[in-house]
Amino acid sequence: MATDNQTRANMYRTMVRSRHLDDRLTEQYWVGKTPIFAFGNGPLPGELHTSHGQEPVAAGLCSVLRPEDAMTAAHRPHHLAVARGVDLKRMAAELFGKKAGLSGGRGGHMHIYDAAVNFSSSGIIAEGLGPAAGMALARRMQGQPGIAVGVIGDAAANQGAFHEVLNLIGIYKLPVVIVIEDNKWGVTTHKSASTAIERNSDRAAGYGLVGEFVAGNDADLIREACLRAVERARSGGGGTLLEIETARLQGHFMGDPSAYITDDRKAYQVDPIPRYREKLIAEGVLSEEQAQQIESEEQALVNEAIAFALDAPYPEPEEALEHVFASH
Repeated sequence: MATDNQTRANMYRTMVRSRHLDDRLTEQYWVGKTPIFAFGNGPLPGELHTSHGQEPVAAGLCSVLRPEDAMTAAHRPHHLAVARGVDLKRMAAELFGKKAGLSGGRGGHMHIYDAAVNFSSSGIIAEGLGPAAGMALARRMQGQPGIAVGVIGDAAANQGAFHEVLNLIGIYKLPVVIVIEDNKWGVTTHKSASTAIERNSDRAAGYGLVGEFVAGNDADLIREACLRAVERARSGGGGTLLEIETARLQGHFMGDPSAYITDDRKAYQVDPIPRYREKLIAEGVLSEEQAQQIESEEQALVNEAIAFALDAPYPEPEEALEHVFASH
């Protein structure tokens, strides 16, 4: 089923918003720090794993989800949080460790939690898959609508939790979609050196799931595949393992010089946003002026969120003792 023009324009908008957020976060991350080794203090604490290049996965996937659906993400979650509709100001404040953040500044950028849109992320590799399956099972047992989506990186497919959860999804035919963002790298290790099979989507058959590989890092193709998987889950057809080819345009973390990415492995590292922009203009979905307007609007939105985060107060030291034990 062809995607309508408004949806495609919205996916481009989502991608632009995510990219500008990561660009602004990168800018703030280096304030007060020494390049490469990231020594020093600045307004943005801790590590930073940006989503540069992976924006089409989030835009395509979240365009087919409903409010009642649950999503778990991994340690590179910005694009997914943006696409899912996480509150941008409170998300930015969380990353800056501010009291106005989604978790009062306690979680940081790898642990983004927004119950209002059923979104969570974790820095523990493959940790989100179990909760995703559990939320799908809970919805079934409670007679509630909604499916669950768990998003991981390709290296997480070698974790035990990945196989355990896929087995449970297959046994109970749970309405779960597992999405693997295949950027070819697990930190500094290429997929060919860590994974015994070329395509992780082929592993689905061993657990009674449908497996599909999506090439090209194109939001339209990703949306179509996600729509098939989501409709299968909603109709009682069980789980799907989607492996989506994407690109990590930055190092694993901020300050990673990426010297291990040699010239012969750069062919697929193509920025998907200008490519999708060109495609939408060529097909008459957007004019040059409309694309520029979207970009201007999204930059303004992100700039407002960053300004909010920078101006927001830090929590008081004694507040670190709160939310440790239940109050009653």
